[in-house]
Amino acid sequence: MDRKSRRLLLLIVSCSLAGVILGGTTSWAESNTCLQANQVTNECLTQDPINKTIQGMSTGLLAGAGAAFGVAWQHRHKD
Repeated sequence: MDRKSRRLLLLIVSCSLAGVILGGTTSWAESNTCLQANQVTNECLTQDPINKTIQGMSTGLLAGAGAAFGVAWQHRHKD
């Protein structure tokens, strides 16, 4: 594996990891906020916080990987 490929892989992995952490944390915090509201809705009560957190993590993974590919694409065409 050449140097450019390693750098691209590192960029994708780091952005994806950041997306997973941010997406999971945001979804988890949203679930807690929903349950602590003055008026708790049916949607809030029926959603499983674990599933909501996993959905947030997967969305973050895709967003992070997409951002990394976008940056790599822009950098490639900039030269």
